[in-house]
Amino acid sequence: MNVIIANKYQSMLETLEIDVIKKLEGEFEVEDIINQFQNFFFQRMILDITAIKDYRDIKTLQKLSISLDMDKVILLLDDSSEGTSNDYLSKLISMGIYNFTKNIEGIMYLYNNPNSYRDVAHIQQLDMTSGEEVIIEKYEQAVVGTRIIGIKNVTKQSGATTLSYMIKNQLKQNYSVVAIEVNKSDFRYFGDKSLISTTNFEIGNQISKYSDNDVIIVDINDSKQAEDLCHDVIYLVEPSIIKLNKLMLVNSGAFKDLAKRDAKVVLNQSLLNSKDVLDFEYESGAKVFYNMPPLDEREKSIFALNSFLVRLGFNKQKEEQQEKKKSLLSLFSK
Repeated sequence: MNVIIANKYQSMLETLEIDVIKKLEGEFEVEDIINQFQNFFFQRMILDITAIKDYRDIKTLQKLSISLDMDKVILLLDDSSEGTSNDYLSKLISMGIYNFTKNIEGIMYLYNNPNSYRDVAHIQQLDMTSGEEVIIEKYEQAVVGTRIIGIKNVTKQSGATTLSYMIKNQLKQNYSVVAIEVNKSDFRYFGDKSLISTTNFEIGNQISKYSDNDVIIVDINDSKQAEDLCHDVIYLVEPSIIKLNKLMLVNSGAFKDLAKRDAKVVLNQSLLNSKDVLDFEYESGAKVFYNMPPLDEREKSIFALNSFLVRLGFNKQKEEQQEKKKSLLSLFSK
């Protein structure tokens, strides 16, 4: 069921052919909207931006983005030049607000096909350190030929940062590769100046900057924006009793969500045997992509890590690259 909050565009929103569980009309303080719907279950919220008092102040929308799941909110913009400027839209995107439109057709499209960051990245403007503004190229154009792999902890502190570092070191023997962490600075503890730390707001720009590499490894942390930019995401689960029980207390549906998305679940720092893994899959409902034992980051070549990368298809990718090179060389040798 859906929620509609309308003001200036009330008559337009009345034409929507969707099931509505709750409807508000008028102008409201953003705090009032948050208080009413923060713990209210709904499928989609169609929000007329003029129903939010002081909506032209971007800080007002920021409060909304922090408190509500913006993936479920479709923002109907007004027709003012200020409210639809690239600068304003860029700031919305930076806050994780990707679903916005100016007409009824756009609402219905987003209702059935919600945007992710990659769908709106071409709109976003980022402030560079020099103060110069640049517009990010369309995602698909920016990363042609580059494979972006995200690493994300499902259970807390399951080793995403260390695994990102180790994968980067392993792959650099055969590929051009960079590793980027988002919203943290834990990479500094490895003493490797090639590692990159950035923010949620700048991850798109960083990926564009390093898109000439074969591989980009992203330690996602809590960045939905970074997760949306990845071609593959590895979801790390440390299968100890205490870690799993803590996860279930916080998010009892975590594994159902991963199973629904057919996510690549990796048991990290795992001492489970093959029978234990089968039991885990049965109990959780999630398919295990790889069972990774504890690793020593000081080793230069680790069999388990190499096997994992082969499972991800890197040996095949390298062989294909070598075949292409041989084909090109044969053309010049004739």
